[in-house]
Amino acid sequence: MPDRPSSSPFDDELLGLDPADPEAQAFAEHLDRMQRQRPAFTVEGYLDGVSHFADSANRAEGGRRWGAVLVVVLLLAVAAFLVWEALVFVVTTWL
Repeated sequence: MPDRPSSSPFDDELLGLDPADPEAQAFAEHLDRMQRQRPAFTVEGYLDGVSHFADSANRAEGGRRWGAVLVVVLLLAVAAFLVWEALVFVVTTWL
C-alpha cells in the first residue's frame, strides 16, 4: 500500500493495520471498490460496469463463478441469436 496517499479517506478504517500485510492491502482495495464513483448512463459507465463484472467474476470461486459463466454464456447466446435473425432478415429482404 505504499502507493496510497497518506490522506486517504480510509485511514480511520486502516488504522492499526500493517500496510505490508496482503490481507490489509486486499481490504483497502475492497474499500476503494466500494467507494468508487462510476459515471452512469454513458458508454464509459456501461463499459466500467462490464469491467467490474469481469473483475468480480475472476475473483469469484465455486458456484458464484459458475453463475457468472452462465450469465456470460446466456448473453452471448442471445447476442448470437439476434445477429442470426438480423442476418436472415437482411438476406430474405434482398431475395
